[in-house]
Amino acid sequence: MTSLFAKYQGIASALGAVVAAGGRNPFAVVIEKPVSSTVGIIEGRHTLLFGTNNYLGLSQSERAIKAAQDAAGACGVGTTGSRIANGTQSLHRRLEHKIAAFFHRRDAMVFSTGYQANLGMISALAGKDDYLLLDADSHASIYDGSRLSSAQVIRFRHNDPDDLYKRIKRLDAPDSAKLVVVEGIYSMTGNVAPVKEFAAVKKETGAYLLVDEAHSFGVLGEHGRGAAEADGVEADVDFVVGTFSKSLGTVGGYCVSDHPELELVRLNCRPYMFTASLPPEIIAATAAALEEMQERPELRLRLMENAARLHAGFVRIGLNASKQVSPVIAVTLETVEQAIPMWNRLLELGVYVNLSLPPATPDSRPLLRCSVMATHTPQQIDDAIEIFRQAAQETGATAAPAPLVAS
Repeated sequence: MTSLFAKYQGIASALGAVVAAGGRNPFAVVIEKPVSSTVGIIEGRHTLLFGTNNYLGLSQSERAIKAAQDAAGACGVGTTGSRIANGTQSLHRRLEHKIAAFFHRRDAMVFSTGYQANLGMISALAGKDDYLLLDADSHASIYDGSRLSSAQVIRFRHNDPDDLYKRIKRLDAPDSAKLVVVEGIYSMTGNVAPVKEFAAVKKETGAYLLVDEAHSFGVLGEHGRGAAEADGVEADVDFVVGTFSKSLGTVGGYCVSDHPELELVRLNCRPYMFTASLPPEIIAATAAALEEMQERPELRLRLMENAARLHAGFVRIGLNASKQVSPVIAVTLETVEQAIPMWNRLLELGVYVNLSLPPATPDSRPLLRCSVMATHTPQQIDDAIEIFRQAAQETGATAAPAPLVAS
């Protein structure tokens, strides 16, 4: 009889090789204790955290922690039901109003995770007679949403509005709705989408546009509303989807829109309808973190300064860093045989980053994915750069120049 787990033999062999090459499983790292937003205890050592997506450092917000404690004391620790049953409390509605007001939108839906926000909105919006046009580098949640929908799916080249335009014009389907999905910042590479150009294609072709601002919310734009705000085209974006688990430091997801039909989507969105709603303490902490983000624009400015400092340091020591400067900075290596020892050595020297291996990477080369925080100090960034230089030199991952001199 065939084992139910036979399909996993390939990944088991690959994982075994990764562990054998480095002595540890890079996908099962345990942060034993957060010391601060930027430092955690890993394997008993104080370790600089450069792989957490905690862009503004608000996971440790005292205001959010206090709000969570108060809400749990007043409302309990869970709702025990979905949003369309008993899972909507006044806290949920107030957060939706806050999110909608922040984006200057008519309405908002709050989901239990950012993954479910993409899964739910894409699958509910695109039906069997519609077309979904997805950036080739889209997040797994976007692809999974397309699979849950019954729409016809077309991929276009990453960050290429011209290719999108050509593919839409080739469609002989004047009566079919077309939904274009792009991301503000791509989570693997840190590439920023040219939303203004995508919006122009959307207007010319009569398509709808959904922008996933998961990694650009709180990061880009004068007020932190994301790539669409930064490009000045918010009015041309039909749906903005995002998550609370990055810049706000909690968990959950949202969609905002000016379309009045968003209220009907609530009754046709399975990931919204058939899962328990977020517990009161998470809702309260998220609302508090959103308020803090709005009141402290210096966090966003410091974040981008820190991103520029880390990126410049990587370039200076000869690493192949992302082309664009954003809080996600990927260091690309040529082979897996280089990446695994270097990732392990980084952790041993006190820096945690994310290891991404083919086929999950955009161009089939391994990545050391770094994420920067507003709360990183200049010294922590310089220390991380020096540790990267040492790890690269010791593992032969690059021909590194002299050590960085801190400025």
